[in-house]
Amino acid sequence: MHKSSQQLNLTAAQLRAVVAVANFQSFVAAAWDLKLSQPALTRAVKRVETLLEVQLFSRTTRQLTLTLAGREFATLARRLLDDLRLGVESLRKLDAGERGQVLVSSVIPLNDASFASEVAHHSRSNPGVQLHLRQGLQSQIVDDVRAGSVDFAIGYVDGLPASIATEDIRRERFYVVSPRQYPLGDRRVIDLRALKEAVLVSFPPDSQTRWIVDRAAQTLGLSLRYSVTVNQRAGLLELVRHGAGIAIVPGSDCPDPQDQDFAIRLLVNKRLSCRLGFMTLRERELSGPAYRFKAWLKEWLQEQTTPIPRHTL
Repeated sequence: MHKSSQQLNLTAAQLRAVVAVANFQSFVAAAWDLKLSQPALTRAVKRVETLLEVQLFSRTTRQLTLTLAGREFATLARRLLDDLRLGVESLRKLDAGERGQVLVSSVIPLNDASFASEVAHHSRSNPGVQLHLRQGLQSQIVDDVRAGSVDFAIGYVDGLPASIATEDIRRERFYVVSPRQYPLGDRRVIDLRALKEAVLVSFPPDSQTRWIVDRAAQTLGLSLRYSVTVNQRAGLLELVRHGAGIAIVPGSDCPDPQDQDFAIRLLVNKRLSCRLGFMTLRERELSGPAYRFKAWLKEWLQEQTTPIPRHTL
């Protein structure tokens, strides 16, 4: 009769012993890595096999290999140890109160003057918290969230995997950004079909922005003309500024409305919008500092709009 899970009483040290032997496929190397004697390591592994009532390793005079059950249990042990590590880190951050670090990945730029001023104020109010902010493409920030390398991310929240929880911030409209003197007429809004002959600069084809634009164009039977692709907002706007083409971007990627080199026009196409929101790894709670920074950031982002200044049209 097999023991129930309540009777196993496995320790973290025993789990680490099995994982080390599975990784090295050697008791000698695993014992050295764990700084244990080889007899102590052997006893720990045998104790686990006794409790589980399964053989985890196949031993011969020349080779040590994992059994099928051993491979399955080693995977489970790694996951349990990782969950324990994350839980302990979370407890330490909670115990630290106002101290810790917050890691944020964002698809939208978080580097304009107003944001920098607000972040400086937030940092002065929370001197024990280190902020780590980085910008990337949608695919990059989704990978950051799935890997657990950031506390949360800001990106487009449509069509994400079930392992990622989302919270809406706002719906983003799309705009045409062109040099001020570009011949699009004196219009504050424009239809995508008016751009069928235009030369465009854009983010890469696999970016969320480009995918949304191309999908909308396809539904209208349009084939847009791209001349240059670039993976950074600053580079894209500089290409527009110097006449390489015009760009179609969400409101968050529009240039400063006070920059008189640009004209900004709203695109009137119902398919040209996307939901901007927060992403977090599901069932993983934020630390106190991360929770407070996220709440502050949501309020700040919801207050931001993309006005179309008359002087640029």
